[in-house]
Amino acid sequence: MRTLFKSQELWDVVEHGITDEVLSDDEKKLNARRDSKALFFIQQAIHESIFSRIAAAETATEALKILKKEYQGSAKVIMVKLQTYRRDFENLLVQNNEYVLDYLSHVSILVNKMKSYGEKITVEESHDLSDFSFDELMSSLQAHEERLNRSHDKNEEKAFQVKVESSQKGKAENFSEKKQGRGDNYGGFRD
Repeated sequence: MRTLFKSQELWDVVEHGITDEVLSDDEKKLNARRDSKALFFIQQAIHESIFSRIAAAETATEALKILKKEYQGSAKVIMVKLQTYRRDFENLLVQNNEYVLDYLSHVSILVNKMKSYGEKITVEESHDLSDFSFDELMSSLQAHEERLNRSHDKNEEKAFQVKVESSQKGKAENFSEKKQGRGDNYGGFRD
């Protein structure tokens, strides 16, 4: 929703509320109109089963505080959720046969959950990733994954080729042995 409010130049009203500090009557009316517009957007965005919780809110800021408390919980609840997300993030591993894109999707979802609770996320790596965007990192890892897959495919192909060659060599040796055995026994009356 923050994006919607920013696009409508309403985020400052939602985040900080409206103030009546030394404003002209026209500016007060404009702020009141902007606040009403923001409150309208909030009311339109939520499901009717939740609407009753914010129906009494008279400002967008008040409605947002109610929704934050409702969905994020108290400071203690937020802290517990962040600890859980941090632990999940630290324990997140690439599963066998999982593509980099799928793994990064899991990471992205978890990071967005952490950010929604106010967590600041930074990425540190041995390769100066401070200049890397998430998309660049994802592209780099996908390219690396493709190289590994090609290498794996070539190794499988070589293994298959060796198996086929070995099988053909075995058949040839077997045929040769049978041929030699026939030569000794054909026409073979020994005196």
